[in-house]
Amino acid sequence: MMNPLIAEICGTALLLLLGDGVVANVLLNKTNGYQSGYIVITLGWSMAVFVGVYTTAAYSGAHLNPAVTIGLAIAGKFAWARVIPYICAQMLGAAIGSFLVWVCYRRHFDATQDAGVKLLVFCTMPNIRNYVQNLITECLGTFVLVFGILCITAPKSSLGALDALPVALLILGVGLSLGGPTGYAINPARDLAPRIMHAILPIPGKGPSGWGYAWVPVLGPLAGAVLAALLHGLLQ
Repeated sequence: MMNPLIAEICGTALLLLLGDGVVANVLLNKTNGYQSGYIVITLGWSMAVFVGVYTTAAYSGAHLNPAVTIGLAIAGKFAWARVIPYICAQMLGAAIGSFLVWVCYRRHFDATQDAGVKLLVFCTMPNIRNYVQNLITECLGTFVLVFGILCITAPKSSLGALDALPVALLILGVGLSLGGPTGYAINPARDLAPRIMHAILPIPGKGPSGWGYAWVPVLGPLAGAVLAALLHGLLQ
């Protein structure tokens, strides 16, 4: 059996490799997927979640997201003593995954002049910056995610890898319906660790890493997870 922390590292790395990878494929110059649109990005992220979950669920529960870990702990479905190690593993995995995206698309980063586009491959930024509104949007999107996860129960007859399908569809729904304002980080590790990688990687003409906004996709998802866990507890 794989160590749960190693599983969280691997699962989150796969999540970011495929998730940030589809963003790179759509946004960076001279890729085969260049300008293929937002629907491709949302589908790619949902498939990234599917792959990350089905490859690691049997070993760690496939949280892959500090908000999910904290939400499950508040709901009494995960031990608080394991929260910090899981979050550290998720951050490391997200850093590895985003680094591998840069390795794959390095020449396309070089061919892209827009510094803002390069940043969006790694992390989220709002089209209209309003910290209160952006925070509410991230909170609400993560509330839907965590509440949905808490309500999902695997069937008695296991579907194997397809047990990950409801979570992937949940991500797809959140992205299509609520992703427009902020890019739906809904995962502190997914946004913060790649933002750090953007800051330290040698990307020509990359510009600033948007640290003034970086707290929103961290606190918003955490608040949404807490609210989702509390409401789920009230309904039990």
